[in-house]
Amino acid sequence: MGNTLGLAPMGTLPRRSPRREEPLPNPGSFDELHRLCKDVFPAQMEGVKLVVNKVLSSHFQVAHTIHISALGLPGYHLHAAYAGDWQLSPTETQQAKFLTWQFDGEYRGDDYTATLTLGNPDLIGESVIMVAHFLQSLTHRLVLGGELVYHRRPGEEGAILTLAGKYSAVHWVATLNVGSGGAHASYYHRANEQVQVGVEFEANTRLQDTTFSFGYHLTLPQANMVFRGLVDSNWCVGAVLEKKMPPLPVTLALGAFLNHWRNRFHCGFSITVG
Repeated sequence: MGNTLGLAPMGTLPRRSPRREEPLPNPGSFDELHRLCKDVFPAQMEGVKLVVNKVLSSHFQVAHTIHISALGLPGYHLHAAYAGDWQLSPTETQQAKFLTWQFDGEYRGDDYTATLTLGNPDLIGESVIMVAHFLQSLTHRLVLGGELVYHRRPGEEGAILTLAGKYSAVHWVATLNVGSGGAHASYYHRANEQVQVGVEFEANTRLQDTTFSFGYHLTLPQANMVFRGLVDSNWCVGAVLEKKMPPLPVTLALGAFLNHWRNRFHCGFSITVG
């Protein structure tokens, strides 16, 4: 008695559900490629500064800044920002004198970002500065893109192309920009919830200058304190200590920076309300 092999009708075969792949994320803007590493480094402080932030509505907010410095005259700065369907770029809102102007346009797709900036376009004088950015997410970890800077004025015309790439892992991010104008590389690593470190390398071919920097970010949640420090190849060291004062919306910051090569020392203190 032989074995009989029967074929089931096509309609009765089990169907495999199609594999659904997660869509690629938006890579963000070109200016934010090195943001994680930049946020580790302390911002240089000098003099005394008072910043008052006021949120007037869900779309409109203003900031008042008073800065007193031994290196220059005291100043007051008003910054207004509107967030909605249309918004002015920070360059337009912060100009004290309307000697220059620029137009910024950005489009964010599902997995890419395109940006175009026009500075001082003059059709009569045939002069313009154009900056174009494009970033594309190739995978969930890899982003590639570039920057094109074009300038034209009577008797002069030129363009600079820069290629960029960023790779994001679970605990670290590596970014590289390289072009005819130089190179910019950064590495960010998050050791744990309290400790973050960043390494940055910048080389400018036009100025013949190269800088290597190391920064660290230490968070003390129980004390409501954040400590940032840096050291670079120009013999500069600096640190900023930030202390929040709950339940008040006040942040105090104290910073000091020393340049051993030029024998310069700067210190500053700031109060931020809001």
